[in-house]
Amino acid sequence: MLQLSSINKLTSFFQQYKLLQYKKKTLILHSNDSASSVFFVKSGYIRVFRISEDGEELTLTILKEYDFFPLTYGFNNNNEVNNYYLEAITSLEIWKSPQEQFMQFIKKDPELFFELANTLMVKFDVFLTRMEYLVFNNAYTKVAATLLMCAKDFGEQHGNEIIVKIPLTHKDIATMIGITRETTSLEMKKLEKKGFVRRSGKFLIIKNYNLLKEETLHSLGSEEISLPYIIG
Repeated sequence: MLQLSSINKLTSFFQQYKLLQYKKKTLILHSNDSASSVFFVKSGYIRVFRISEDGEELTLTILKEYDFFPLTYGFNNNNEVNNYYLEAITSLEIWKSPQEQFMQFIKKDPELFFELANTLMVKFDVFLTRMEYLVFNNAYTKVAATLLMCAKDFGEQHGNEIIVKIPLTHKDIATMIGITRETTSLEMKKLEKKGFVRRSGKFLIIKNYNLLKEETLHSLGSEEISLPYIIG
């Protein structure tokens, strides 16, 4: 997570540009669009995903307040082609800066540049870890670990419970782990029946994070993979 001083620097820079507002489910960026701008999230959540040749969606990450994107072409001066779709999960406020101006800004501040580069490396490491457990584990473990990840990244503590503050349907969870909506629904019912999760309106509630963590580690068994970020 960025330090407050870095957040303030980025906010001050992006505030010189128009604040853009989007409604839920709006596509902000399409695959193959020209990558000529850098976006900075003021409020709301964004889903970054790709679509396979068969039309299947895979959610790669979810961006939140004070994230900037796309991360890769933000750090070079080449007008690359974007490979991802970006969709507002909730109502959204973002700033948009020309790529060249953004690069000039961060190059003048080595401390900020280093922190942004470090943030990029951490996110990449998390992505690789997530891909690891998606490949090597069963559907039940994938769903449970994804709920832990969402609770850690987007959760709000209320007593022993954690409310995941982004609206997630079974289809949304399915696109995060590469399985069908039907399979996701079956595994969610198992978790609900065991008392690990419940739903309140549009939000998922983790009833006891530590118990769900123990259940996930138990289900990994002898094939346990180190997931320090996701379930630490």
